[in-house]
Amino acid sequence: MKDFSNFARKSIAGEALTRKESYQVLNTDESDLQSLLEASLQVRQKFFGRKVKICLLQNAQSGICPEDCHYCSQSAISKASIDKYRLLSINQLREGAQKAVVGGAKRYCMVMSARGPKKHDIEHMSEAVRQIKEEFPQLEICVSLGIMDEDQARELKKAGVGWVNHNLNTSRRMYPKICTTHTYDDRIETILNVKKAGLSSCCGGILGMGENDDDIVELAYALRKLEIDSIPVNFLN
Repeated sequence: MKDFSNFARKSIAGEALTRKESYQVLNTDESDLQSLLEASLQVRQKFFGRKVKICLLQNAQSGICPEDCHYCSQSAISKASIDKYRLLSINQLREGAQKAVVGGAKRYCMVMSARGPKKHDIEHMSEAVRQIKEEFPQLEICVSLGIMDEDQARELKKAGVGWVNHNLNTSRRMYPKICTTHTYDDRIETILNVKKAGLSSCCGGILGMGENDDDIVELAYALRKLEIDSIPVNFLN
């Protein structure tokens, strides 16, 4: 059985796996999977112990996005049978936060299906965040509003937002195959704007869209270069 403990030691020390090592992880034989999981557990225990944090996601605006992201049921090209509605009222967003707290969530993330927020969207979300933080000061607030500039990010931070989710989704090579209405660089720029505004960034990817191992490794290296605070890994079903 292959020993992955050295990979665990490198990760705990803050070192990146080499590209060769990254491919070894992706191509782990089934007979070596237990060893890989044990190495992963060492890293998890070092930084998080056996605890988990519950985050609740609130779909704040649904199904009216003009973008053509091929993986998304809310995109302009999707024929999925989903609810469509414009931005929820401040009271509805506050009610969602209350449900999050009652359910034991530590973070509440409000998500808009849109290319990006307009001025009135930022004002609306900022007021909702202020009211939520006044009622639930310990609740972490995250938003995912699409493409944003630095001034918009700063206004959200001032209101009490702590995190912004904006995934890279895949590699630069693969990106034009999953979206043509905005670019990989548009997403990079939003992430940099978020960081310049002093907000923490949640940025990850989606696996299962037709990408290959090269794309997965390139995504991982891009995320490391951006010094992302939190990396969600999603699997397209």
